[in-house]
Amino acid sequence: MSRIIAGAAKGKRLATPKGAHTRPTTDRTREALFSALVSWLGTADEESDKQLAGVSFLDLYAGSGAVGLEAASRGAGPVLLVELDKPTAKLIQDNARSTGLSATVRAEKAQAVVESPWEQFDIIFMDPPYEIATDEVELLLAGLAGARIAPRGLVVVERSSRDRAPEWPASFTDTWSRKYGETTLYFGSVD
Repeated sequence: MSRIIAGAAKGKRLATPKGAHTRPTTDRTREALFSALVSWLGTADEESDKQLAGVSFLDLYAGSGAVGLEAASRGAGPVLLVELDKPTAKLIQDNARSTGLSATVRAEKAQAVVESPWEQFDIIFMDPPYEIATDEVELLLAGLAGARIAPRGLVVVERSSRDRAPEWPASFTDTWSRKYGETTLYFGSVD
C-alpha cells in the first residue's frame, strides 16, 4: 500500500496493483518530485492542497495512480492518468473514488494518448517500465514537445539510475536531473 503525502487527501491509503508488472514510485521519490514541482512553480509557501491549483497534470504509465492522485490532492486539475493495463486502470479509478479526488483515467497506450487530439498539460510525468528502452522514451518526449506540453510547461521522466539519460528535443530549453538512489528524475521545461 501507498499513501497520499500531502494536500486534501493527505494520509489516504492507495491500493497498489498485484504482480510484478508495475514498479510504484516510492513515497520518498514522490515527496522529492513534488518538492521540486512546487519549487519550480514558486508555490512552496501555499497550503499543500493549493500548491498545484490551476495546473493541468498528465501522468503517463500511471500504475496505482499515486503520482497523479498526489497532484490532484495538491489542487491540480484537470488530472489525466494513463495506464495500459485495464485492471490496473480500474484500480486507479477505485483509488480516485476512495480518496475523493477528481481525475480522469484512460486505459490506453501512452503513445496513443500523446498522438491523440487532447488538450495540452502544464506538467507531464512519465514513469515507463524500466524495460522500455530510452530510445522509446525519447520518441515520446518528441511527441510531447510537439503537442501535449503547454507553453512554459514541464516534463518529468522517472528512470533507473543505471539507464542512460534521455536526450531532450530542442524545444526543451532547460533540463536538469536529480538522483534518488536507484531512481533518477529528469526534468525538461519549454518556453
